[in-house]
Amino acid sequence: MNYRNLGRAGLKLSELSFGSWVTFNKQVDAGLAERMFGTCFDAGINFFDNAEGYERGQSEIVMGKALKALGRPRDAYCVSSKVFFGAHENPMPTQVGLSRKHVTEACHQALERLQVDYLDLYFCHRADPDTPIGETVWAMHNLVTQGKVLYWGTSEWAAEEIAEACDFAAANHLTPPSMEQPQYNLLDRRRFEVEYAPIFEKYGIGTTTWSPLASGALTGKYLDGIPTDSRAALPGYEWLRERMVESERGQERMERVRKLLPIAEELGTSLSKLAIAWCLLNPNVSTVILGASRVEQLEENLAALDLVPQLTEEVQARLRAA
Repeated sequence: MNYRNLGRAGLKLSELSFGSWVTFNKQVDAGLAERMFGTCFDAGINFFDNAEGYERGQSEIVMGKALKALGRPRDAYCVSSKVFFGAHENPMPTQVGLSRKHVTEACHQALERLQVDYLDLYFCHRADPDTPIGETVWAMHNLVTQGKVLYWGTSEWAAEEIAEACDFAAANHLTPPSMEQPQYNLLDRRRFEVEYAPIFEKYGIGTTTWSPLASGALTGKYLDGIPTDSRAALPGYEWLRERMVESERGQERMERVRKLLPIAEELGTSLSKLAIAWCLLNPNVSTVILGASRVEQLEENLAALDLVPQLTEEVQARLRAA
């Protein structure tokens, strides 16, 4: 495992990390999570991603139990949470968004669920049009000064919103955001490579990228329909099924996936490993968050590290063309 700085911050994260979106609590219980975390630690992974909105907080409870059971030193790994969507089925207005109140209380709740004394990374899961960005920056700064959060950042914010947060922090001598958590993969590239380019250069923002397999599209398993054991077949994820296969855009994406398959075959690897390895070619990627519902799936994805040296300029050019 190699390690990269989180942008210009001093924190070093493993190139590959592990997240719990969709799988934890739905497909992964505490016992399986413990086995997966053991596999991650053995591979050198030191960052585990979560959010209050994942399974309404239950994902963080599963992660907390599993990490506690493994008993690894707290200073050997990093955990995150994200705030915005809330953890309640029918939330009150104070239980969602990025107000000072919710940002603060959601942090305390995440600490309890994850069974930790502080969050290494704390993200604003989306931008909040109803809360001034300055109020959110102040709330995050206060949590940092209290020792409850070490680094804070954003997720799926527009570049101008990130810039506003950075500039407000600088003007008021507050802690600025250190990272953004955007989607980034072979099928979803424009925001990361174009919109965020000035942000990376000017502010040194790090990234913890999610969905390197485009929610499973880049495994190739959806080319012939929806497998019954896939996340797109889960209750509540009908939107994913439509986006993946049933819509016109989904069909167009599947055609692009079909063009990528021969390249993986010629390299003697899976499309999954090729897609993950490709993400690591971008120097603005601090870590790529993996997801898995089985230990074997996690082990295969971790093997993507061995493929990176094979992605020559010629291979990269073919991937771009596809």
